[in-house]
Amino acid sequence: MTTAAGRTATAPPTERVLLKDRAYERLKDKIVRGEFEPGRFLSERRLAAELAMSKTPVRSAIERLESEGLVRVSPQQGIVVAEVSLSEIIDLFEVRTALESFVVLQLAGTLTPERLRQLHENLDRQVEAAESGDVVENMRLDTGYHFLLCEFQGNREITRVMWRMRDRLARIIIGVLRQRPQRMLESVEEHRAVVEAIAEGRGVEAADAMKSHLAWGQRFLTSR
Repeated sequence: MTTAAGRTATAPPTERVLLKDRAYERLKDKIVRGEFEPGRFLSERRLAAELAMSKTPVRSAIERLESEGLVRVSPQQGIVVAEVSLSEIIDLFEVRTALESFVVLQLAGTLTPERLRQLHENLDRQVEAAESGDVVENMRLDTGYHFLLCEFQGNREITRVMWRMRDRLARIIIGVLRQRPQRMLESVEEHRAVVEAIAEGRGVEAADAMKSHLAWGQRFLTSR
């Protein structure tokens, strides 16, 4: 668009921000879902064409994904979807185990009927997703379950840490469920046992159940 003074008008800042965010969300979704598998090389030009936008918002999205550890960029290799290393898996699960066992211990005996209803509703939907074989939806609900517990406990710093790990954890969870789909229903029952222990005020039992639940995933991923 050209103004009366002959200058070319640029897109409003909000539009540029939306394009940048849209590129980020779409690329992140492809990585988390496994459409862009670990080790895959990505072309900035092809991504821009696929997303029907210029290279500028794509480049910004790639920088953000790199800062979150989802892609690696180097002059020699270019853009590569990051693989989840063994040490990263161990680190993530150790942090989760420490935080989430503390969360459920603190929650024991404190949940209102409404909060218990939300958790049970989530568990029922996890069962539906598992029975239909919807790995991505099951992962979304699994993540939502763990975040509900953190939000109910109320420590904002714990929630922030969990949020920063969310996408790397989602990639790991989807990978596990695709290799072992029967794990979806097993996981729901472990989730349910944690909720029952919390509801009945058995904090130590809830913490132990959460540790056992998370330990399964760590063992599965680190023994391959």
